[in-house]
Amino acid sequence: MLFEKLDSRRVEADFSGGYLSSDGGVLLLRQIDLGLGISRALARCFHDHRAPFWVEHSLEELLSQRLQALALGYEDLNDHDRLRVDPLLAVGAGKTDPLGLDRLDPSQHGKPLAGSSTLNRLELGNEKNTRCHKIQHDPALIERTLLEMAVRCLPKHAEEIVLDLDAMGHLVHGLQEGRHFSNYYGDYCYLPLYVVCGEVVLWSQLRTSDKDGADGVVAALEKLLPAIRKRCKKARLIVRGDSGFCREEIMAWCEDHQIYYGLGLGKNSRLLEGCEPALVRARTTHCLCGGNVRCFSEFEYQTLESWSRARRVVAKAEVSSAGDNPRFIVTNLPAGGFKGQQDRERFAAQRLYEEFYCGRGEMENILKQQTLDLQADRHSTHYLGSNQLRLWLATFAYLLVERLRALSLQGTELARATVGTIRQRLFKVAAAVRVSVRRVSVQLSSSFVLQEVFRKCQRRLQALRPMQT
Repeated sequence: MLFEKLDSRRVEADFSGGYLSSDGGVLLLRQIDLGLGISRALARCFHDHRAPFWVEHSLEELLSQRLQALALGYEDLNDHDRLRVDPLLAVGAGKTDPLGLDRLDPSQHGKPLAGSSTLNRLELGNEKNTRCHKIQHDPALIERTLLEMAVRCLPKHAEEIVLDLDAMGHLVHGLQEGRHFSNYYGDYCYLPLYVVCGEVVLWSQLRTSDKDGADGVVAALEKLLPAIRKRCKKARLIVRGDSGFCREEIMAWCEDHQIYYGLGLGKNSRLLEGCEPALVRARTTHCLCGGNVRCFSEFEYQTLESWSRARRVVAKAEVSSAGDNPRFIVTNLPAGGFKGQQDRERFAAQRLYEEFYCGRGEMENILKQQTLDLQADRHSTHYLGSNQLRLWLATFAYLLVERLRALSLQGTELARATVGTIRQRLFKVAAAVRVSVRRVSVQLSSSFVLQEVFRKCQRRLQALRPMQT
């Protein structure tokens, strides 16, 4: 192929470069995966009924391929029809023959990895009972494995653990099982429940959108609590969420189990009446000084029927040029702080709202990475069960990148980067692959900008899992 000349030189191109890959960062993903054992643990959640003689792709290899491809930006199974010839992704998946020269079927020579059909059968094994679908997964075991692997990422000697609850609308664009129209999102969707602690996703449960946003929260907390208590024995637990989770069932359960909460509370006439003195002060200040004015107050409040007891309510009385904007949260956090705590004003009304409750916005950024960077909302199979599996796979892929960031990128310019930024800046590096009897030689691009970050990341991951020589 000829291109425009460069001065007196001809510019030519062809496809004879050999075994090349654009995803040199898969080496880092493989190292963190081996160090943490994510694919290995996930493989134990599947039951393989295939005849061993004909198996060329083990469960761990299939799941490694799927998770690493998700982290690299290949969420569509159809992408694997081209990715299956990538020798570097084959190295990442643990293939001992990264060039695919020893395949049993001669027509598959040069294709070391599984194609889209094989991976699709892996995901649909629970839904279809045919001779081609011989791999099934245990949903309860996957749920437990995700929880165990995520909880061990929490600091063992933490004094406080904040669990953020959120329900996201994942739109569906077909006739998926369990789809329902959501008036809030204005379309057919699923309504998954997420529980996030810091930057770690502990829980991702796919639900149909005909249920309340708080449905299943208590059942999830009942499973989360023992795992967190086992890991962080002295930690104080606080549940945080918006008004969609302000339900008597959740608050009463937290109170019964000595767990604190701070939840948004929808406004009504009685709450507005209790907030009126603070609103009057805010309106007065706004009239005199202009601008955006906030005043805070707190009072005891109990509903007429649904609540079993009176609870502490913090009110934000905000007045701006757009008018009044009162907001409320309900909590059992003590206004004077905890015994022995140096900062006793931390849970006073203003700081409780502005610093603690509004801090849940950071969790929204984690969920954006799930949907925007890892396409966790790509529920394109017909069955609810297989779409739940895809949601779990995206969560495991996020855990893979999050652990890489936490363990090997601290002190670098990518220490606070999102999954998408890490993928673009660190994983997408050109590499030439040469395979011999004794070694797999990967030659990364000499002009790669973040060479020092890549080297530092490799050294830290090597300390996590000592290299076999």
